Amino acid sequence: MRLIVGLGNPGDEYKNTRHNLGFIVLDNYLTEKNLINGLKKDFKSEYLKFNDCFFQKPLTYMNDSGVAIEQLMKYYKISVNDLYVIYDDMDMEVGKIRIKNSGKSGGHNGIKSIISHCGDGFTRIKVGIGHKKNDAVSHVLGTFPKEDKEILNAKLTILNELIDDILNGVSFNKLQNMYSGKGINGNKEK
Repeated sequence: MRLIVGLGNPGDEYKNTRHNLGFIVLDNYLTEKNLINGLKKDFKSEYLKFNDCFFQKPLTYMNDSGVAIEQLMKYYKISVNDLYVIYDDMDMEVGKIRIKNSGKSGGHNGIKSIISHCGDGFTRIKVGIGHKKNDAVSHVLGTFPKEDKEILNAKLTILNELIDDILNGVSFNKLQNMYSGKGINGNKEK
């Protein structure tokens, strides 16, 4: 049993912000697969089960994401090794993808919360949102400008393929080789 989580904040005021990139990616995938209407509310989240995989959007706000994820994982006895978390990373260029399976939070409060509540060893799927050095909070809670939206819209197809590969049991190493480092144009970058 796998669990794929998209991180974000609930509420219309956060809907199209950079920090909600995990929600945006998951919603896009579920819409493409005609599953979006199957989302239920429980475990302090919106979630659904499809085949042998759960999809979850924690509604606890970013800083407490681990609370909702831990509840679902405990109830359905999902191992931390079967947890995949999609989230924004402001230390990477817009649209760049990086996959890791352990490490520190990198200052991301949602990841800090997950490590605290669920442990380490889960797969992190980071998607770049770029960075403005002067005000990180305003940047992550701001909306995407038109040029960034275009880049991300092009990346959603690749991210859908990545989620399909997770569902098909593709190994972590192969996922990392196939998707990590893909930049704006979809090609591998250093």
